[in-house]
Amino acid sequence: MSGAADLLDPETRDGQSDAPSVDLDALYRESGIGGMLAGMDRELVGLLPVKTRIREIAALLLVERARRSIGLRAEPPSLHMCFTGNPGTGKTTVARRMAGLLHGLGYIRRNHVVSVTRDDLVGQYIGHTAPKTKEVLKRAMGGVLFIDEAYYLYRPENERDYGQEAIEILLQVMEDNRDDLVVILAGYRDRMEIFFRSNPGMASRIAHHVDFPDYEAGELLEIARLMTAGMQYRLAPEAERAMADYILRRMAQPRFANARSIRNALDRARLRQANRLFEARTSAIAVADLLTIAEEDIRRSRVFMQ
Repeated sequence: MSGAADLLDPETRDGQSDAPSVDLDALYRESGIGGMLAGMDRELVGLLPVKTRIREIAALLLVERARRSIGLRAEPPSLHMCFTGNPGTGKTTVARRMAGLLHGLGYIRRNHVVSVTRDDLVGQYIGHTAPKTKEVLKRAMGGVLFIDEAYYLYRPENERDYGQEAIEILLQVMEDNRDDLVVILAGYRDRMEIFFRSNPGMASRIAHHVDFPDYEAGELLEIARLMTAGMQYRLAPEAERAMADYILRRMAQPRFANARSIRNALDRARLRQANRLFEARTSAIAVADLLTIAEEDIRRSRVFMQ
C-alpha cells in the first residue's frame, strides 16, 4: 500500500532518502507573492500586526500548496475572514491585497473584490432579499466578497427585517463554495463580537480574525505625504508642519476616521489651493504653484478655529 504513509517513511534499503522534495522557494517565486508582500510593506503605512498576520496566512497557504504538489491531500483551508477596526484603518485596502495573494497562490480564480454593505444584500419586501443576495454572490464568485459593517445584516429588534434571510444564504454559499469564494466580514470589533454571538453559524465559518489598530500621529503624517504624492501634489515644508498640527487636533475631535479623515482634509486643502490660485490668477502660473499645497491651505481649516 502506498500513498502519504510512504512519504513519512523515506528511508530506502540502502539508507538513502528516496522521499520526494518540494522547492518551496520556486513555488514562492512562481506565485508572485514576494512582490505583493514587499509592496504591502512599502505602500501601506503602519499596520504591523496586520502585515504580520497576512504573512502568516500567506505562509500557511504556500505550504499547503507545496503539500498538494506531492499528493498530500487534506481539506482545503477555510479562508473566510473577519477584519475589525475603526473606520479608515485600511480594511478595504488590505482586502484588495489579500485577493491578490489568494489569486497568486491559486486559491481563487480571479483577483477580484466585490465590496458591499447591507443595502446591497437585503431587500425591502418579501421575496426581494434572495435575488439581491444571490446576484451579489454571482458577481463575487471566484474572488473575494467584502461585506462592510456586516453586523447590520442582523437586526433582532425588527421582527420583520429580512437580514436573516441574507445571512442564511451567505452561510450556505460559504460552506458549499468555499473553494471558489472567500468572504471577508468587516466592522467595529465590539459590534462584530455581538454579531458572532448572535450568529454562531457565521462565527464557525470564519477562520481568520485580523484586528486593525488605529494609526499614530506620525503614521498619519506619512500617509498624508503618500496621498499628496499620489495626487501629484506636494506639501510645502510649512504646510507639512501645519498638517502635523492638524492631525493632532483632528485626532482629539469626534468622528475621527484615521486615513479617511486625512484624505478628506487633503481634498479640502486642494479646494482652498485652487480658489487661492483662481483669485490671484495671472497669465503665467508657475508649475510649482500648481503642484504645491501651501501652509494657508491647511490652516484655513475649521479645525484651527476651535
